[in-house]
Amino acid sequence: MKNSKTSKPSQKPDTKAKQTDENTAPAGERIQKVLARGGLGSRREIERWIEEGRLTVNGSKVTPGLRLLSGDKLQINGRQVNWEKYTEQTTRVLVYNKPTGEVVTRRDPQGRPVVFSKLPKLNVGRWIAVGRLDINTSGLLLLTNNGELANRLMHPSTELDREYAVRILGEVPDEMIELLKAGVELDDGMAHFDDIQFFSGEGANKWFHVVVKEGRNRLVRRLWESQGVTVSRLMRVRYGPAVLPNNVRAQQIYELNNKELEILMEFVGMQAEKPLKPALQGDKRAKRKR
Repeated sequence: MKNSKTSKPSQKPDTKAKQTDENTAPAGERIQKVLARGGLGSRREIERWIEEGRLTVNGSKVTPGLRLLSGDKLQINGRQVNWEKYTEQTTRVLVYNKPTGEVVTRRDPQGRPVVFSKLPKLNVGRWIAVGRLDINTSGLLLLTNNGELANRLMHPSTELDREYAVRILGEVPDEMIELLKAGVELDDGMAHFDDIQFFSGEGANKWFHVVVKEGRNRLVRRLWESQGVTVSRLMRVRYGPAVLPNNVRAQQIYELNNKELEILMEFVGMQAEKPLKPALQGDKRAKRKR
């Protein structure tokens, strides 16, 4: 009888083990998330690469939803990628005060100064510009090492405010302001300012603060110029909740702190993945030229 009693419970350990396996989170991390965090592209871009067969893991083409495990060998277009370093990366966001005369590119064939040469070096990944400012526009430029965050900040569906300080040469009657807020036809469709506020100035030159929610090329300039006035100076001062600090001069950098980063990521439906490293506030590696 003793032997029969001890033999019955022998099935229970297997059941518990099965339940543990079912309740355990899947091992590894989705390939799209890892590569987007590393700044190689947005998740949608990476999904397209998968569909095009440009990614392989351990010699086999990647399928959607694949999770990378430690030791996996990843190749993109036949080139090996050290993806494991991206899993340890902390999301960072810089506010750079871009001067006029600089271009938002990594290399310029005309030899003009480029924004990316002014940024601190990253041990992992690369800096990604959130949108662009043309060569004649100054002010706030956001840069991040998180490709998914950059994509969400720029995506039209997010509709984040972009606020600019603009100096106008010419008369700006109330009727013009109302028309610019209602919408005017440009060569690439209707456009409008979401807000226009007079800021300062007398005579021919006046400063206004304007807000748009899309990133079309030279949109602010083209809206004003459609009314026959001239934009003599244009400076971005805010992008969503990120504001250009008053004490950050041209060619200087401010790095968002923990709270500011959390607020920015919440704006686009993301959560900070790890505590932020000590910020580069007052970073000396990007001084204003004397």
